[in-house]
Amino acid sequence: MEQLNVQGAPAAIGPYSHAVKTGDLLFVSGQVPFNPENGDVVGSTMAEQTRQCLSNLSAVLKGAGLTKNNVAKVTAFLTRYEDFAEFNKAYAEFFGDHRPARSTVEVSQLPKKVLVEIDAIAAYK
Repeated sequence: MEQLNVQGAPAAIGPYSHAVKTGDLLFVSGQVPFNPENGDVVGSTMAEQTRQCLSNLSAVLKGAGLTKNNVAKVTAFLTRYEDFAEFNKAYAEFFGDHRPARSTVEVSQLPKKVLVEIDAIAAYK
């Protein structure tokens, strides 16, 4: 196993790596809508925060030599399921025609009271 911490993604706020590579898989830790430069929350709407999470995810993938097209599975955590349509629209804009498997769940709270967190599993092949 190889632990990865990459430039361009927000620093971890706990004892974990941005991602872990094992075999042909990359497990990306949950990305929240933090500004990579200062750790501040970016955006106040679900769409804005989703876009920032996906931007951070993209930075981790790039640091691992991958792109969004390598993503096989996504898990999204929303604090308000009534924001699902707004989340889904921003998510679809990011992934385009690529359709990884996905689970979306509602949770009671996320770090710094953000609205969304997104993790992913990507494949090197």
